[in-house]
Amino acid sequence: MKSFLHEDFLLSTPMARTLYHTHAQPLPIIDYHCHISPQQIWEDKPLPSITQAWLGGDHYKWRALRATGTPEVYITGDADDYDKFLAWAKTLPKLVGNPLYHWTYLELKRYFDYDGPLNADTARDVYDLCNRRLAQSDMSARGIIRQSRVEWIGTTDDPLDSLEYHQRLAADASCGFAVKPAFRPDPALHIHKSGFAGYLQKLGQVSGVDIVDMASLYAALDKRIEYFARRGCTLSDHGLDSCVCQPAGEKELDDILSRAQRGQPVTERDIAAYQTALLCHLGGVYAQRGWVMQLHFSCIRNSNGRMLERLGPDTGFDSIRSAGGVDALAGLLDRMNSRDSLPDTIVYSLNATDNAAIDAIIGAFCSDTVRLRHGAAWWFNDTLQGMTEHLNTLASIGALGTFLGMLTDSRSQLSYTRHEYFRRILCRILGQWCDDGLYPADEQAMAALVRDICYYNVKDYMKIQ
Repeated sequence: MKSFLHEDFLLSTPMARTLYHTHAQPLPIIDYHCHISPQQIWEDKPLPSITQAWLGGDHYKWRALRATGTPEVYITGDADDYDKFLAWAKTLPKLVGNPLYHWTYLELKRYFDYDGPLNADTARDVYDLCNRRLAQSDMSARGIIRQSRVEWIGTTDDPLDSLEYHQRLAADASCGFAVKPAFRPDPALHIHKSGFAGYLQKLGQVSGVDIVDMASLYAALDKRIEYFARRGCTLSDHGLDSCVCQPAGEKELDDILSRAQRGQPVTERDIAAYQTALLCHLGGVYAQRGWVMQLHFSCIRNSNGRMLERLGPDTGFDSIRSAGGVDALAGLLDRMNSRDSLPDTIVYSLNATDNAAIDAIIGAFCSDTVRLRHGAAWWFNDTLQGMTEHLNTLASIGALGTFLGMLTDSRSQLSYTRHEYFRRILCRILGQWCDDGLYPADEQAMAALVRDICYYNVKDYMKIQ
């Protein structure tokens, strides 16, 4: 019987072990999509406790705690830090098969040099051990990122953001890694959500544009894109409930926008028409600037209305959408492509049943000048099973050798072990294929594939120097 989290964890063949230890493990990390706060990186303060490092804002863990019946006071409430940690320690043994199980133990091993169990009996000792380690100078925000061998971080930033902390970090030669903004105009896209009219007022103020129709909205966003570009941004991101493609004329679009600004209801068709027009405009601007566009969809946001009212958004109550409009993706890409305004684009669906369709659709639009990619297995799918199925489907329908690898999609610096997890799974799959005689056991060829997927593809795609 193999020991848990041994050196060859997940690496079931000699080729897999060689690919990981010799070729994948030493590579730096480019984390092109995360939610780490640039201010937190700039201030470089030690994390106050392992509870805040692990449970402060981590909706993955919050969902798991609720699933095991933990009272909310130990999740988002005002319970003592240790009591919250103890609740997590009691929950973890019930999460066999959940990636949180592997992630938790990988973080304990890599950052805290702890190999033992975490449960109710060991909670106090582990809590004290982690907090002592977090108090050391190399465990500050930047210290954790450096020891994780992170080279480049892409954050997600609202168009209203001043990007003050990105500018400070860019001017700090001692930082040792790059932190770049990504333009995420979701509040301007979500015409159907509360606060839309107020957001456009703020957008108008910060851009110096009076937003009264679609043309002036485009102008306001274009000014913010220019502002972001001058501060090193080359990447955008869009979170959609569903992918959309609903053509509409200029007059109809102006009417939809006007009604939304006055707080009047909009229909599903209105929403799709407005979002289609805005995405097509933004895609054209990104294409002109050489930016990358990211599209995330198939998510039901804030499913639990009662808890949304109590705790607000992004607190662990989102769900997978059964029909995320993946068919509309082909139409949306075609509209941009027909106008010669399709940028390099990364597509993610929260619904794993969309994987084959996405790989087939983006394959219809790839060329020598436009690079479309299927993004990493996202959110509910970044599991051992989810990543394996994602990679198998991509290899079957697309070109696995062009894949951009893993991202954290996280607010925690400790989550960089997710890149290790992915790299081990990738090497496990390739090693098994060689062991089964499906592909030549050519270490040189397989190593080149691994290095590209884990590091060089995304470095080239994002034009990172």
